[in-house]
Amino acid sequence: MDTRVAGTSPSVPPVQFMREVVSELKKVTWPTRDETVKLTVVVIAISAIVGLFIGGLDIVMVKLTGIVFKK
Repeated sequence: MDTRVAGTSPSVPPVQFMREVVSELKKVTWPTRDETVKLTVVVIAISAIVGLFIGGLDIVMVKLTGIVFKK
């Protein structure tokens, strides 16, 4: 009878686990510095745009609720 809980993996010794981690990290294709900088700028720009959009919606909603409820 299998006594393992569904969704759990078998126990691996820590040293073997670390060897496997290092082995997998050597296979990774890391981005260049230029790619990292460009993608960081994109993330910051999109975050700012979304923030401004949500902030604008918030201002509009506050004004609308002020009109509806006649502060």
